[in-house]
Amino acid sequence: QVHVVESGGGLVQPGGSLRLSCAASGSILSINDMAWYRQAPGKERELVARITSGFVTHYADSVKGRFTISRDDAKNTVHLQMNSLKPEDTAVYYCNAELRLINMYRGTYWGKGTLVDVSA
Repeated sequence: QVHVVESGGGLVQPGGSLRLSCAASGSILSINDMAWYRQAPGKERELVARITSGFVTHYADSVKGRFTISRDDAKNTVHLQMNSLKPEDTAVYYCNAELRLINMYRGTYWGKGTLVDVSA
């Protein structure tokens, strides 16, 4: 069984910072890409940032220069440092991980999400 669990969301004022974390656990052999998505009320889920197994990163234009994605393969974790937050960053943030399991199954797993609320 595999678990992907996010943490670190909360209420923050505009201009503030938050650090999201995501940990994958279970019968994991290796992790390929890891990513953060978000979904605001009434909108579709969108990619925020992605990091490959080779540590190549990709960001949505709306967060470039403000957000930083990183990963720690020793701990099967991915982080999202969010600075200069804006009200339009308010959303539920989801972690996504492409995993290869011990039984050689490969699949994409999602966390249940963590709410980020940017408001005064």
